[in-house]
Amino acid sequence: MPTVTFLPGYRKVEVPRKSTILEAAQHANLHMNVVCGGQGKCGKCVVYVRSGHVSFDVKKFSKLFTPEELERGACLACQTQVLNNIRVEIPASSLVQEQKILIETMDIETEFVPSVRKYSLSLQPPSLDDPTPDITRILDQISKEGGPEARHIYAPLDVLRSVPQILRQGNWKVTATVAIVPGGYRLINVEEGDTTNRLYGVAVDLGTTTIVVYLRNLITGEIMGTASNYNKQIGFGEDILSRVNYAKKPGGLERLQKMAVDGINEALTTVANSAGIDRDDIYEVVVAGNTVMTHLLLGIDPGYMIAEPYVPVVRRALSTAAGRIGVAISSNAGVYTFPAVSNFIGGDIIADILTSGISEQEEISLQLDIGTNFEVVLGCSEWMLSCAGAAGPALEGGEVLSGMRANPGAIERVMIDPETLDPTYTTINNIKPRGICGSGLIDLLAELLRACVIDRTGHINMWIQHPRIRSGRYFPEYVVAFAGETDGDRDIVITENDIKNLVMSKAAIHAACTTLMNAAGITRDEITGIYFSGAFGNYLSKENAITIGLIPEVPLPRIHNIGNGAITGANIALINRKKRKILDEIAQKITYIELNAEPSFMDQYTSSCFLPHTDLSLFPEVQKMLDECRIRRGS
Repeated sequence: MPTVTFLPGYRKVEVPRKSTILEAAQHANLHMNVVCGGQGKCGKCVVYVRSGHVSFDVKKFSKLFTPEELERGACLACQTQVLNNIRVEIPASSLVQEQKILIETMDIETEFVPSVRKYSLSLQPPSLDDPTPDITRILDQISKEGGPEARHIYAPLDVLRSVPQILRQGNWKVTATVAIVPGGYRLINVEEGDTTNRLYGVAVDLGTTTIVVYLRNLITGEIMGTASNYNKQIGFGEDILSRVNYAKKPGGLERLQKMAVDGINEALTTVANSAGIDRDDIYEVVVAGNTVMTHLLLGIDPGYMIAEPYVPVVRRALSTAAGRIGVAISSNAGVYTFPAVSNFIGGDIIADILTSGISEQEEISLQLDIGTNFEVVLGCSEWMLSCAGAAGPALEGGEVLSGMRANPGAIERVMIDPETLDPTYTTINNIKPRGICGSGLIDLLAELLRACVIDRTGHINMWIQHPRIRSGRYFPEYVVAFAGETDGDRDIVITENDIKNLVMSKAAIHAACTTLMNAAGITRDEITGIYFSGAFGNYLSKENAITIGLIPEVPLPRIHNIGNGAITGANIALINRKKRKILDEIAQKITYIELNAEPSFMDQYTSSCFLPHTDLSLFPEVQKMLDECRIRRGS
C-alpha cells in the first residue's frame, strides 16, 4: 500500500491505492476543513503535493486556485487520489483550527432539585443473630436516612460485585449514591467513608462541530468550570449527511461513536483538572444534541434517518450508564440525553425551547438555530410548529471564496462608507484578516446593498468606478481587504457568485419561517419575539439580518439572542429534574412539517431569492432604506 507523508510534521500513514488524501489524513488523525463534506465544493481542504503521483482533475477545480498555486502542486485533499508514495504539505489554513466557540449560558433562575444524592451510612456489621444481606442492609439504611424505600431502589450487578469488599474495608461506614431514574431509583455507587461533599454533574452541548461542557457542584449548584473543543467527528465531514454515510461503512459507526465520546472525555478531563476534582466524583451527565449526534453518541444506527420515510430509531429521552458508552466518569453514573421531535428537530432544539421559554408563553414567537443546517420553531404555550432544512455551508464560510469559520483572523464585523465605498472591519482576536466568517458575510451583504454596490438580485454594479469594484478572475467582485493588509498573499474579496450562494442560503431560512407562518395563519405583526440560538445567531447583527431578508421584519427590540441555548437547557435539566418532564411535553407538543413535502415552500423560496424579498411591502423599513440609496446614487 502507498505511504502518505504529511508535512511539516512528517506524519506517515499507509492507505490503499486510490484512497483520497483526505481519507489518508483521517487515518493520520489530521482534522481537515471539509465544510462541504468532501464534495469538492468549498475549496477549503487545499494541500500541496511535494512528491509522488496523484490523480486530480485540475481543469474541473482550476477556478479555486491561482496559476502560481497550481504550479506549486495545489489540489483538493477530498478530490485527489493517491497512486503511489507521496509527500503532502498541509497548510495551517486547511486544518481545523481554534474556533470562537460560544460557551456562555443565559442567567436563568430555576429550582435546584438535582436527580442524584449521596447518603452517608453507618451500618451494623452482620452477625449470626442478624444475617441480613449486605445490599439489603445498605438499602434499608438509605431509607432510614430519608431516602427512597428500599424496594424502589435498583442495584446494578457492577455495584453488587463491589459491595462486600467496600463494606468491610470501610469498617461498615460508607457513602451510597442514588439517582432518580425513570420508574424508580438506581444505586450507582458505594464508597468507603463519608464522601458526601464530593458530588458533581456535567451538562454537555454535543454539537456537530463543537462540544461544550459545564461542570457543576450538585450539592450547591455552583458552576465549577467550563471547557470546549471540536467534535472529533469533524474530520469525516462537517455536515450530518456525511457522518451518517460514513457510519454505514464497516466499522464507521463504532469509530464515530468513539470520537464523540473522546471529545466529551477530553473536555471532561480539562474541566475536572481545572477544578481539582476526580472524574469518578461525577455522577451524572446531561447531553443536548441533535438527533443524529445523539444516535452516534449512543452507538445507534442513524442510517434510516436520511432516506424516506426518514425514521430515527428513538425519539424519547434516554438514560444509560456512562461505562456502557465509554464516558470517563463513575461507571454506573447516568448519561441522560434529551428527547427529539424528528430526525432533524433534536434535543438541542428542545434545549433551546427550554431556554427561550416560548413553550410557556401565550404570545407567538419564532425561534431559529442556524448553521449548515437550520431549524425553525413557531408557536406558543398552546401549539408549536417546526421545520428544518439545509442552509448550505455559505453562512459558515463554505462555498465562499474568502469565507472561513469563526477562527482567529476572521472578519466578523464590516461597515462600508456609503460615500467612499471603503470598508472598516474587525477581526476575531484583532489580528490581520485571513478571511470572512458568517457574521461578517451577513454584514457585508447588507452593507453592499445599503451602499448600492449590489442590487436586489445580488449583482454588482460594474458601472461604479472604484478600485475595490472589479471584474475578478471569474466573477465581478468587491475587495474587502487588499493582500498587503491581510495575513496572506491573496486579496480578501466577495464575488458575485459568493453573493448568489449567500442569497440562496438566506432564502431557504426565510422561506421556512414564512411556510410555518402561513401554516399557522399568522402574519409578521403577530410575532412578538424572534429568538436566535447558537453561535451564528449570537454574533449576528439583528438589523442586517432583516436588511437582507434572513428573517421577517419585526421591530428590533423583539429580536433576542439566547446564546448557546443547548448548553443552557442542559444545565437547567442537570440541576432541576422536574424540568425533564417538561422536555417530554415540549417534544410531544411540536408538529414537524417536512418542507420537501410542502407545496408552498418552493414558491416562498423563489420569492425570498431577492434582497430582501420580491414583495417589499413585507419589509417597509428596508424599502425606505433602498429608496434613500437610489436618491443618493441619483438612480
